[in-house]
Amino acid sequence: MATRTRKKPVQRIPPTVGTRPLGRIPVADVFPIVDDGTRPSKSVVGEEFDITASVYREGHDAVNANVVLTDPAGATTVLPMTCINPGLDQWSVTVSAPTTGLWTYRVEGWSDPYGTWHHDATIKVAADVDTEVMLEEGARVLERALAAVERTPEQAAVLQDAIGKLRDTAHSPGNRLGAGVSAAVEQELAARPLREFVSPSPDYPWLVERERALYGAWYEFFPRSEGCWFNEETGLWHSGTFATAAERLPAVAEMGFDVIYLTPIHPIGRVNRKGPNNTLIVDEHDPGSPYAIGAAEGGHDAIHPELGTFDDFDAFVARARELGLEVALDIALQCAPDHPWVTEHPEWFTTRNDGTIAYAENPPKKYQDIYPLNFDNDPKGIYAEVRRVIQVWLDHGVRIFRVDNPHTKPVEFWEWLIGDVALDYPETIWLAEAFTRPAMMHGLGKVGFQQSYTYYAWRNEKWDLESYCQELARDSAHYMRPSFWPTTHDILTPYMTNGGPAAWKLRAALAATLVPTYGIYAGYELMEAQPRPGAQEQIDNEKYQFKNRHWEDYEQYGSKSGQSIGWWLAMINRIRREHPSLHWLRNLRFHNAENSSVMVFSKRRVLPDGRDDTIIVVANLDPHHNQSTWFHLNMPELGLHWDDSFPAHDLVTGATWHWSQHNWSWLGPENEPVHIVQVGRY
Repeated sequence: MATRTRKKPVQRIPPTVGTRPLGRIPVADVFPIVDDGTRPSKSVVGEEFDITASVYREGHDAVNANVVLTDPAGATTVLPMTCINPGLDQWSVTVSAPTTGLWTYRVEGWSDPYGTWHHDATIKVAADVDTEVMLEEGARVLERALAAVERTPEQAAVLQDAIGKLRDTAHSPGNRLGAGVSAAVEQELAARPLREFVSPSPDYPWLVERERALYGAWYEFFPRSEGCWFNEETGLWHSGTFATAAERLPAVAEMGFDVIYLTPIHPIGRVNRKGPNNTLIVDEHDPGSPYAIGAAEGGHDAIHPELGTFDDFDAFVARARELGLEVALDIALQCAPDHPWVTEHPEWFTTRNDGTIAYAENPPKKYQDIYPLNFDNDPKGIYAEVRRVIQVWLDHGVRIFRVDNPHTKPVEFWEWLIGDVALDYPETIWLAEAFTRPAMMHGLGKVGFQQSYTYYAWRNEKWDLESYCQELARDSAHYMRPSFWPTTHDILTPYMTNGGPAAWKLRAALAATLVPTYGIYAGYELMEAQPRPGAQEQIDNEKYQFKNRHWEDYEQYGSKSGQSIGWWLAMINRIRREHPSLHWLRNLRFHNAENSSVMVFSKRRVLPDGRDDTIIVVANLDPHHNQSTWFHLNMPELGLHWDDSFPAHDLVTGATWHWSQHNWSWLGPENEPVHIVQVGRY
């Protein structure tokens, strides 16, 4: 007879192990959060954004939700949420913060006894089903609301009056029900609801920063080029100084820029110094690349002697501040072969099998004048030294740092450094110059960088720009703020090389209106478009030589002579300053233009005083040809009804049209490449 063996029962892991209890009223899919709430989402003071969540329950009883905001001092504010798609359980509320600091927010789902009764009683009393039972239940729900929530005598009187009328059989059932569902009762219970089975989400961190973290116009220059001059007798260049660079600041401020960004100002290495256009053929008088940092005169904590002293730097920062400009300093954590760190800490670098130190490479590019740091060999020592260096510049008034190639250093290092600086200098802003893989760019934003360079320079087609900007304004805006640069000292795209003045005007206007932070590299005004053969960067690149642009020869700020488009940049920056809708990112909306070469988008912001500031941009992306198109506006996105019309005032040309949902436009090199339209109200 065959025997049967009893199988050992399979051990099953309870489904709740390792998970957070749902709560009686489940709250799910809270947005925005970063890395499951382990890192803060971001905004700036006054910036509005939506918190959304799925809140649901079993059966048909009413459910409700609210958000609880907790400020850095621990004070809480409760905001009711609205179900934005009844039946699909999606709830939303618009929030903002009035002060900087580390806030938190959580979503609370809860059972709404009054909402349940209101729904059922309205149906049943009208059908005369269980009428007296429903009216009594209403009175009891309101009694529970009185007992559960503290109210002033005036607020309590609203509910007490309704309770009495619900039980007053001298009146008709309809009148009694009307007292229980009156506007006064609904308003009182909306403000101070009866909440049961309150089920909170976790408290999610929310970092609120100063406005410059989101909004600003940057202007980059090489300090050594500002005021440099060529001696015809000796055949030698003489470097500009902080004093001569300061003479350029009024012009930068007059154009409406907010930040003056300086490329590295430290001593430049002599070993393996690069010559013009990155060649290895070097004259003894060639200045070298300021990114090859360090020499006998010092390293990252020192100033190139030809630029001046720390007193001169302090005077430059003070002058910038007088003109309303903040100074941003380039931080490039790399060394020339003769940097003091190479001798004092050779373990901070990578040594090859032949005993030489590895120089930087980005094939096919080679940077023989630069040694990268190796953070794996002595992280404790490198962390401490970099923090000391940053403190030097903090002590001299710098509160913005543009970081060169942060994606080539450990992400955990940046999280530590930015966090440590923020303990004492929370107003500090870090811009990541990271043209790299999306995951790394997003990771840098998540661990603390307030701003990031982007792929904007290479996005030229309408479909590409719209898709990319929608991603930036929607999916990642709560942790990565984009900075748009049409060109840099490293980047000159074929679009700019071949596009002529229309391209230079267009790309500046788009950068300045699509996102709140954008930047211009000196010489943009002059449309410097000649590339170095085989490279998407300027010939006679300023990284390797002095460049005197002779600004005195150009009428930049009011002239349309064609020699300079400084007047265009000044106009764009003035429009930005005068229209707060352009200071935000998450309010970007695209509209439909039938021509694939024309892009239409808008930004809207309702100001604290109730005024509506709405801007529409219509842009011809083709710099070579005139383009016309019908375009169709999503009127509710503009704060208008579908059949409304409005005065459309072009801030570029001064013209005013009368627009409605469907409009026609003609743009091209023969006039201006963009309309920047202020939406009026009749």
